[in-house]
Amino acid sequence: MANITAALVKELREKSGAGMLDCKNALTETDGDIEAAIDWLRTKGLARAAKKSGRVAAEGLVALAIEGSKGVAVELNSETDFVSRNEQFQALATTIAQVALGVGGDAEAVKAAAYPQGGTVQEAITSAVATIGENIALRRVETLAVGEGVVAAYIHNAAGDNLGRIGVLVALESAGKKDELTALARQIAMHVAATNPVALDAAGVPADTIAREKAILLEKNAGKPEHVLEKIAESGLKSYFKEVTLVEQPFIHDSSKSVAQAVKESEGKVGAPIKLAGFIRYGLGDGIEKEETDFASEVAAAAGAA
Repeated sequence: MANITAALVKELREKSGAGMLDCKNALTETDGDIEAAIDWLRTKGLARAAKKSGRVAAEGLVALAIEGSKGVAVELNSETDFVSRNEQFQALATTIAQVALGVGGDAEAVKAAAYPQGGTVQEAITSAVATIGENIALRRVETLAVGEGVVAAYIHNAAGDNLGRIGVLVALESAGKKDELTALARQIAMHVAATNPVALDAAGVPADTIAREKAILLEKNAGKPEHVLEKIAESGLKSYFKEVTLVEQPFIHDSSKSVAQAVKESEGKVGAPIKLAGFIRYGLGDGIEKEETDFASEVAAAAGAA
């Protein structure tokens, strides 16, 4: 058996673009033959996948899964929105969400977890890259659960069952009627999809966000006495919280009341106290800086190369 040195692995990585472990496995399988190792990687789809891994993947799908009083949200990205209609990609997203239910909200742990059809989740993603022909990446995973109560889901711009461009989970903690709780949680999930609150309540708003809002208020009213500025900032932040926190926002299904009021008024129908325990909202590609491309130039360049 050939001695698989670090230098040999490095050379194969540079030639194939595949990962270190994949390169080491390829060299082991081919007795240290670089060219044969490249062919081995290509047959496994690993070399091709590696070449696409640098491309920006901001499209794809958000997938949701619920089991009992626990839910999970997953964002699986691709390069183009066409892939979101691909049955293989949809099945991959759905299966990863199911795996995440058992693993938890750590994306790296989910990638390393066993995939039902064999191998790991990451290996299933790599295989999909090779067959679909685009960079695919598991971007984020998050779970939401309550000890007693329900977690309900809402998908906006659905591409399939619990698959779409915006996915929301809402958790209600209560000993009340499950069907009534689920209906209420789904209504709140629709509200979250529409309004995109920053946090559940004022306590959940990040400190840097509050500081930025306060600075804007102070700058707008510069020149006024210090004690007046503090009152303006305090009043302005209260108004801000009403706009961006879920419990204080006007309920989209009845704007005469806040979400918190709507929850409180539902307790009679549910038959028990209700606590709005939390929410997750995944908007596809949130925060990803997409590449700006000139389609006409790409076509011209392709024509010139042909």
